[in-house]
Amino acid sequence: MLPLISGLLALLIGVYFYHFKRTRRCNRYSAPPQAGGAWPIIGHMHLFGDQQLTHKTLGAMADKYGPVFTIRLGSNRVLVLNSWEAARDCFTIHDKVFSTRPSMAASKLLGYDYAMFGFAPYSSYWGEMRKIATAELLSNHRIDLLRYIRAAEVQTAIRELYMTWTTTKDSSQSGFMLDLKQWFADLTLNISLRLVGGKRFFGDSNDCQKVIREFVFLFGVFVLSDSIPFLRWWDFNGYEKAMKRTAKELDSLIGGWLEEHKQKRLLLLSGDHQMIRKLEESDFMDVMLNILEDAEISGYNADTINKATCLVSHKKNSFRLLECFPHSVQTTEVSNGPDGPIPAIKLWANSCLRLLS
Repeated sequence: MLPLISGLLALLIGVYFYHFKRTRRCNRYSAPPQAGGAWPIIGHMHLFGDQQLTHKTLGAMADKYGPVFTIRLGSNRVLVLNSWEAARDCFTIHDKVFSTRPSMAASKLLGYDYAMFGFAPYSSYWGEMRKIATAELLSNHRIDLLRYIRAAEVQTAIRELYMTWTTTKDSSQSGFMLDLKQWFADLTLNISLRLVGGKRFFGDSNDCQKVIREFVFLFGVFVLSDSIPFLRWWDFNGYEKAMKRTAKELDSLIGGWLEEHKQKRLLLLSGDHQMIRKLEESDFMDVMLNILEDAEISGYNADTINKATCLVSHKKNSFRLLECFPHSVQTTEVSNGPDGPIPAIKLWANSCLRLLS
């Protein structure tokens, strides 16, 4: 037992002196000041707990160390900006440096080994996928073609609300309580899934919703090995195991959608060209099939690129849509009538989603 403790202590001391020498080397090149209070191995991680909000902690550091300073999160040195001039320079003059993304367990395990270009390091693959996303997936023409999806999903969700109300109006109740947050989350999920893969789901019993929400959740969790790489053998909280399981389930789900799209295209190849064009414009997955065909980019095959791009598009769409939700509103009682909640909910949902137009 004693040799094990001695070896572990020697390892910790070695890591500490390595980071100490690297910090001194960086300081010789006029590096930004590093905030005080760092501990060996973990750096400033102990300052970002549940006791205080992160932005308040960083704001207090900015008041003390200036608008540009660094902190250490484990072995990672993080640059903190509290000045719009510095932020402008980072994303204009030094944009290539800040276009890359750090290596994270989620990007590797959930992102098809960095095939999700939104979380990939800066490379030729990143540049090629950025062109495709800008010119095809997110072009004004494409957004106009898919604008009807939002209106259709709102109409469907309102119709389902009305059907629920009609089943309760004959009972002793005059209406029912609606969890607006959950309702809006279901609505945004269906909008995003229809944009990406032409699918829609409703209800908590659906396995698809569970897997996709697990995917979004795991991309936001703290993984210890991202900050302290030599502890990668220790799966703290079991997140990496959960990522591998979710990645397998997601690949099976998205792969099934992709095969459906391929079969539809094969059925229409000998048909009307107008129908083929309509199919190609129906969602992001069809667009990617039309662009990539059987191409290979930087070692990634067309199917992997398609699935990874659709997943990252869904993740970003979901966050943008949920940002529109007014968090002060939680529940309401649903009844009908011209001045009742159902027309008001429809108007409110359209107003929230219109912020994205």
